[in-house]
Amino acid sequence: MTELLIGLVMGLLSGVLGIGGGVVLIPMLTFILGTPQHLAQGISLFVIIPTAISGLIALRKSNLVDFRAVRWIAAGSVAGALLSANFAHFISPLALKKIFGLFIMYAGARMIFPPKKR
Repeated sequence: MTELLIGLVMGLLSGVLGIGGGVVLIPMLTFILGTPQHLAQGISLFVIIPTAISGLIALRKSNLVDFRAVRWIAAGSVAGALLSANFAHFISPLALKKIFGLFIMYAGARMIFPPKKR
């Protein structure tokens, strides 16, 4: 039941904020359910598939998808994910949590304090 509630919150935030879900899901899995960091990241990557598809369907109806940009971004994302997933298991769970936390803090700071336009 807790997993269903976590999924609902992740889905709601993903739809409203346009996030992939990992930003919300990984902390919930590790802090609430005590899931190990590596496993939480694997679950998050798998859950992205139905979340992304449902969001894509809704946004495509409103003509809010640039498929030319999607091709290039998807190609780079797949290559990056394949490379990094093969190395992630060599990183200790504590180091991985710290890296993830630093990334989340940096992304949050950039959203709160965006860079000045040139």
